[in-house]
Amino acid sequence: MANPLEFLAQVRAEGAKVTWPTRRETMITTALVLVMVCIASVFFVTVDWALRLVVTLLLSLTH
Repeated sequence: MANPLEFLAQVRAEGAKVTWPTRRETMITTALVLVMVCIASVFFVTVDWALRLVVTLLLSLTH
């Protein structure tokens, strides 16, 4: 097992190898994630509403 100082040196060396995204890439990716979350939200709200309507209709037929 490596000593803690050697471990931290290895962590820093690995961190230096990482290709970090630019600010522009981060902003574009964040915007796309937010757009996809909004689209998914609208989709699931619509499906939930439609299923509630169907279940309500089916339950009203049994009375």
